[in-house]
This record gives sequence, structure tokens and C-alpha cells, in this order.
Amino acid sequence: MPRLILFLFACLALVAPALLNAHAQSAPDYDQFHQGREVAGDGAVLEFRDRIAPENAMTRDRLENLLPRLMDETDLDMWIVINREYAEDPVYFTLVPQPAFAARRTTILVFHRHADGFDMLTVNRYPLGEPYEAAWEGGDLDEQWAALASLIAEKDPQRIGINVSDYWPVADGLTHGLHQKLTSVLPEHLTDRLVSAEDLVIRWIETRSDLEMEAYGHVVGLARAVISEGFSSQVITPGVTTTDDVAWYLRQRFEDLNLAPWFNPYVNVQRPGMSCDADQAFCGEEGIIRRGDIIHTDVGICYLKLCTDTQEMGYILRVGETDVPDGLKAAMAVGNRWQDFLTSSYELGRSGNEVLAQTRDQCDAADMICSTYTHPLGFFGHAPGPTIGMWDNQGDTPVRGDWPVYADTCYAIEGNVKARVPEWDGQYAQIKLEQDACFDGEKVDYLAGRQTRWHVIE
Repeated sequence: MPRLILFLFACLALVAPALLNAHAQSAPDYDQFHQGREVAGDGAVLEFRDRIAPENAMTRDRLENLLPRLMDETDLDMWIVINREYAEDPVYFTLVPQPAFAARRTTILVFHRHADGFDMLTVNRYPLGEPYEAAWEGGDLDEQWAALASLIAEKDPQRIGINVSDYWPVADGLTHGLHQKLTSVLPEHLTDRLVSAEDLVIRWIETRSDLEMEAYGHVVGLARAVISEGFSSQVITPGVTTTDDVAWYLRQRFEDLNLAPWFNPYVNVQRPGMSCDADQAFCGEEGIIRRGDIIHTDVGICYLKLCTDTQEMGYILRVGETDVPDGLKAAMAVGNRWQDFLTSSYELGRSGNEVLAQTRDQCDAADMICSTYTHPLGFFGHAPGPTIGMWDNQGDTPVRGDWPVYADTCYAIEGNVKARVPEWDGQYAQIKLEQDACFDGEKVDYLAGRQTRWHVIE
């Protein structure tokens, strides 16, 4: 592990020295993104060619050190991931070396845990290369399926995981046709050993490695820095600029940096006189941004195979104002207090529904109007793992909400509070916050800080 960490750092340091300090910059009141705009400069992002080495180092580390442990934890002797070109299993790209844009024809990965070790095998016409060993290559499709059946018979695993699931889309990647073909080539006694790999897939996707954690803070920091650029007088001219203008600035800035958005950024405004009731799910409208408005955005990017999901708030100064009104500062503090309620509710083994219930109990005790809809992060923006509330359901979420909290998992700490603003004649303002954080088994730490002060636009 130490050699792999040094290798990753060596690769990343060539183009992005900011990565070396990213994980350390995780104090709760980290305000770098309100100070300057240089953190999102082009030099902070690796060129595509330079991303291959660190991405593959992280993938190999996960395959060699994490996957055997998770297969043992979920009691699987073998895991088979079968893909066809342009109909790949959702987990496929988390398992193979880059650059990879698709499976080659039919690509079969076989992971085998046994008494003498752990094998990573391919049954493919085209080899994948390290760290995989080719158990068969070349020949036609019928020979490929026969080779897979022979390999399974030779290894004689007792529990064979395949990616089928009733409830988790990411664990349901084995298509109907491939499932039928697999069962047709296996003898009955081996077909009877096929079981859902659902638990393994979720644990594989939700668990972050040490190497990934070293890079994740930098990825989140890039997203926060671009928000800081967009929520500035460089972009916003009060009375002229629209919410759509800012949203498309954010989208274009990510594209210019070669950072892939996983959804189009969204921007909205609130101001005195707009509807914002205590029981209203979301407050805010789109349109022209004016002085005295508060603005909100929601953005998400994926970089180095790691995805972010971030929401932050800004304020447009009125003529003669030099600071954000005290009532809005107090409202932001309420939002931060809600975050503290949520992150203090994380406990190893506690279900997402239980984390939500404790958070809501704390909000109720504090007479706080809060809504929590937090989800896991990682290879996907909306990743599998414990759902902690839904925006339209603040009660239990069946199945996904029942999933327990594990160590080394990351989350979008997402939700909102409503607080009355004296300067708005007591009208509610909705503070919608989303910051990315990870749970180490004992506590939740923010990956690149959290917003505690308003973005201010003059």
C-alpha cells in the first residue's frame, strides 16, 4: 500500500500539485473557495493522458486489496461480471484499466476467492492486461462460453455471484439474454450455485480506498472553486444576468476544464415577496438576478472516477450594502447546525432510516424546520448505499434506507432549512446546502470544507 500511495502522488504531482494537500484541507470552516479564484485554474486538472496512471493505480489497489475482503465479507467464492459492447454492466468501468470506452464484443471478468489466494481472470477474445490473467482468449463466441463453463467447473466454487437484483439498479447489470446464456452453458449443479451478488456490488461501489481518499478532496475542491467563480461579479451583473446564464457559465467552465458534469448545473433565486411557506418543499425561481437576491446552485462533476454533488448559496449586495444582512447570516448558521445534527447521527451499523430519524429528532428539539435527503457518493453521483431521507419522503425509505452505514463511505450531506429573516419582514428564506463528506467509522469529515459564509456578489 505505501508504494502505491507514493506512485499515485508521483503521477498526480506532475500536473496537479494541489492534490497533495487536498485531503488535509478538510477543516469544517475551510473558506478557500471564498477568497480567490485561482484554485480552479487549468493547471489544477490533469490532462486525459496523465489521468490514466493514477486511475489505474487506484483500480489495481482496489482489486488487489479491497475486493478479496469484500468477497469474503459477502460470502462469495466467485464473482462473474459479463458485458456486451455498449450494454456494459454498471460496475464494468470500475473494474477495468483505463482507457476503456466499452467492452470488446463479449467481455467476461471472473474473480475467484479460494484457499490459496485470489484470482482475477478474463474470458475474452481480446486480453485486458494487468492485473488480469487471461484464462482464455481468441476463438468464436461459442468457444468463449464453453471456456467460461469449463473454468467454473474446474474451480468448483460453492457460491457464484452474478449481478441480478430486484431493488438496486447498479447490482442488476447482467442482462436477460446473458443470464439465459450463462445458465444454458452450465450444468445444473453449477447453475444451482448462482446467487445474487447484490451485497458485494453495493459494498464495492460504496467503499472508498485510501488512495481514492487522498484524491477526493481535490475533486470536490474543483467543483466548489467553479461555484465561487460563477457566484462573483466576474459573471453576475445585477439586473442583467439570469439564473440560466450562471448555470450555463458553470457548465461551460467545467467543460473547459475537461471536468465531466453528471447533470446540468441549476441556479435559482429567492427574494422578499416570493412564496416560501414552512411546508413548501423548495423555494426559489428562475429569472433575472437582482440586487438583494439570494442565489442557489446545484452542481456535480466526475473526475478521476470520483463524483461530487454540491449546493451553495450567494447574496447580491444592495446599493449601499457592504455585507450580507445579519438575518441571512443567522439563517446560514441554522443550516450549518442542521448539518451538525446529521453528521453527528452517523454510527457504524446504523441504517439510513435510523440516521434520518435521529436527525429529525434533533431538528424537532431545536424547533428547526429541516429536510434531509442525503445520498452516498463515489463512482456515481447518486451511488448505492444507505438512503438518508428523500426530498418528498421524510420517513423511512424501504430497502435502500434499511442499508447500514459502513466505514470508508462518502456522502452528499444534502438538505435544507427554513429560517425567518427580519430584514425580509419575517419571511422565510430556504437555505439549501449540499457538501461532500466521508465517514471513517467514527466521524464524518468534509472532503473540502463546507460553506459557512455566503458568497457575496457586489
